[in-house]
Amino acid sequence: METWTLRRASVRDLDPIMDIERTTFPTDAWSSPMMRAELEDRNTYYLVAETEDGRIEGYAGLLAPVGTGDADVQTVAVAEGARRRGLGRRLVVELLREARERGAYRVFLEVRADNPAAQQLYRSLGFEDIGLRRGYYQPDGVDAVVMRRVAARPGECS
Repeated sequence: METWTLRRASVRDLDPIMDIERTTFPTDAWSSPMMRAELEDRNTYYLVAETEDGRIEGYAGLLAPVGTGDADVQTVAVAEGARRRGLGRRLVVELLREARERGAYRVFLEVRADNPAAQQLYRSLGFEDIGLRRGYYQPDGVDAVVMRRVAARPGECS
């Protein structure tokens, strides 16, 4: 079984991140400049999952300005050969930990309506459906399911 080291992503990781991005999201991949801006933004937290031999097999990103109480999972992607082995879950759990560190008790995300496996993963981590954005994903016009996870506020019982 493959093991991964999760570490904070940097601009040096842009090329392997973009390889996974383009393969995972062929119709609506982010551009390299967009991803670079995300990696450099002080309000974001991006992770990569690296194998022992230095291959990056997944990444995930969170937008969580400190002090707002809210965070957004921006993206989660796992290379095809590394799927169905728990890496997506590990990445999301780490994003949730970071959100909590930044004082966010509400975490939001959008997930493709035609991706039931991802929806089930998020539900298993405490997210609930709160809405639908029709035609959100372009150019194919797939709807997005909007999900939210609410944790106890600091000082409240969990």
